[in-house]
This record gives sequence, C-alpha cells and structure tokens, in this order.
Amino acid sequence: MLSLTGHPSCRAIGYRRFEGLEAAAALAQLYKTTRLFVNFFQPSFKLAGKERDGARVKKKYHRPATPCQRLLADSRTPAEVRQRLETLQATLDPVGLLHEMRVAQQRLVEIADASVKDDNGAISAPTLDAFLSGLRVAWRDGDARPTAKAKVKAKRLRRRPDPLAAVVSEIRSWFEAEPWRTGRELLERLQQVHPDTYPDGLLRTLQRRLKTWRGEMARKMVFGTADGTYTKESDTGAPASP
Repeated sequence: MLSLTGHPSCRAIGYRRFEGLEAAAALAQLYKTTRLFVNFFQPSFKLAGKERDGARVKKKYHRPATPCQRLLADSRTPAEVRQRLETLQATLDPVGLLHEMRVAQQRLVEIADASVKDDNGAISAPTLDAFLSGLRVAWRDGDARPTAKAKVKAKRLRRRPDPLAAVVSEIRSWFEAEPWRTGRELLERLQQVHPDTYPDGLLRTLQRRLKTWRGEMARKMVFGTADGTYTKESDTGAPASP
C-alpha cells in the first residue's frame, strides 16, 4: 500500500491511494517522464539573496532557468556530463513528455478508481494528436491533470424506510393537479385523509419531495423531458418521446 498524502509529489499524483505492483509501475513511469520534463523544460526561480530593512525583507532572485541550464552554466560541471545532457536534451520533445505525463496520470486514476478502469486494462487516454488539438482550449476546463479531478462520490442512499412510500402516488396526483400548493397544505390534506398516521414531523420530508417534483416539472416545461435532455420532438414543440 502506498500513501503520499502531504508529500510534494501529490501535485503530480493527487491524493488517491495506490496499491499493488501495477500502481508502482505506473508511478515509476510517471516519475520517469516528470523528471525529464521538469529538469529540462520547466524553468524556476532560485533565491539569490535577502536584505532586511527593519520588518521588511527584500528578496532577490536569479533569472528563471531549468535545472539543466543551471548545471550546464556551472563551471564545476565535467565536460562528460555536459555532453551527455546536451545529447539527451536534443532527443526530448516537451509536448510529447507532457502527453506521456497525462497518460500516466490517467492510468493512475483508473487503477485507484475501479469504476473507471477498462475491462482489458487499456489506458483510455487521448492520442497525441487529440492531446495537441485540445491544448488551445484546455484553459477552459481548469486544471488539466487527470489526478486533480476529485473522485466521484457514491450517491448517498436512503438510510431508513420512506415514511411516505404508501401514499407517494396519492400526493403526486395532488401536486400535479395543483402544483402551487405548499408542503404544509399537502401535509394537512394528507392528515385529513389519513388521520393519526402522518405527523407534523414529516413536513420537511414532504417539502424535499416537492422540490424534486418541481424541478422535474420545470425541466419538462423547458426541455420537453424530465431529465433535462433535448429531443428532436421537444425542439419542434411536439410531445417528447417516452
């Protein structure tokens, strides 16, 4: 079991929990690509010095540069290392590396979230051409990292029996006949029809039910269907298909 909560690498892999050799292999692939991308193509600032003037601290930084550029600029770097770095950098493509990082991140998401994992274990990531075409508008969707997307939470189900299950059809018919009625009015009518059965404490439950029904009615009036999806018939004004 591997948990890196609080580790700096959480920015790259997110906060999911990974288990097993498959996850370890995916992490190794991600770190292999991320190492090359960061060291060769991601400039950063480095602190050059600080000056204190009372409570104020003035910081000075070197010009932004990649770790590779700093290493090549250092006179202490051996010629053999310089040549090896320059040869390696000439073979790297920053866009290709970024695409490989996104593919590896998507693979980690699929491993951690069994519900989105393919049956054959294949990576459901876009091709390089699709990745490149999406870069121009990627800013619209916010953070592009697959690991930055929150895991879909399971829908909370009812924990106790529905106290209105026996009369829900009856209440629904009253609502559809007079949709302007409030929850209090419908509860009072229910208490008259079924005395000593449905207490005042069910008012909030009935109000939530009415809120759901009114939402369905509004979507049906606007879109032609209760779930808010367009249909060809609804666009022409004809009745929507069942």
